[in-house]
Amino acid sequence: MKSPRIAVVGSSNTDLVITCARLPQPGETLLGGDLHRYAGGKGANQAVAAARAGAKVSFIGGHGADDFGRAAKAGLRAEGIDVRHFRSSEKLPSGVALILLGKKDRQNQIVVADSANAITPADIDLAAPDLQKADVIVAQLETPIPSVRRAAEIAREAGIPFVLNPAPAFPLLAALYRLVDTLTPNEHEAALLTGLTDPEQAALALRKKGCRRVVITLGTRGALLCDEDGFFHVPVPKVKPRDTVGAGDCLNAWLAVGIAESLPIREALRRAVHAASLKVTRLGAQPGMPPRADVEAFLRRKSR
Repeated sequence: MKSPRIAVVGSSNTDLVITCARLPQPGETLLGGDLHRYAGGKGANQAVAAARAGAKVSFIGGHGADDFGRAAKAGLRAEGIDVRHFRSSEKLPSGVALILLGKKDRQNQIVVADSANAITPADIDLAAPDLQKADVIVAQLETPIPSVRRAAEIAREAGIPFVLNPAPAFPLLAALYRLVDTLTPNEHEAALLTGLTDPEQAALALRKKGCRRVVITLGTRGALLCDEDGFFHVPVPKVKPRDTVGAGDCLNAWLAVGIAESLPIREALRRAVHAASLKVTRLGAQPGMPPRADVEAFLRRKSR
């Protein structure tokens, strides 16, 4: 089977992770465990997950001319990802994410200094020839919205499905919603975008804004699809979680690969949920992304 081509427009960060007994309350100081450093960033995470899912991946983003940036670029290149449009900035430092990981519930809090992730629409235009070769284009909101919109316009002009993971959530222009084929917020982001806390109502509201389909991720409750055929819920298989960082990125990548492979959307989502569930059993955002063979074996075990 021909490998699908995925283009990811997005962020690359270095994740600095501290595990603590629980997440702190506002104004509270906690003693945590050791500090760990991992390659991260929603865009780079999705690129690695898609590459391990068997796709040919190109990554469009930015990094600083520093040790973090050089390590990030080398890591993506080692995964077989095309990094010709992963540009270096002499003026801005590489992105960094500070992550607190709760030991008991494995939930996390993340703050990102996006820095060199601030790519411009002109950067997107320079990458247009590669974007136009993709089977699916994926983006998130850790890069500026004008650049995301330009990528969406290129996708629409070329007839390429555009998957937007609106994380972190910002108010979006109506014109951008109409360029999105698949919108993939988590339930908190969906609520911020719509003012509605019920996932089904939020999904309907987002579709009315112009998206072809909406997938809302629900954490330990799985994922909810809303499209022209109605609602479809995929539950999470039972696993023992170790690290939830990057789980949503894993799901987005596998969903994009499934769309690129022309799988029925419900089957693509089922596979994506299983891939994300397997990811949470492994440490590190990018290091924990499961290879395709592992996901296929996991699916077989959980289907018995």
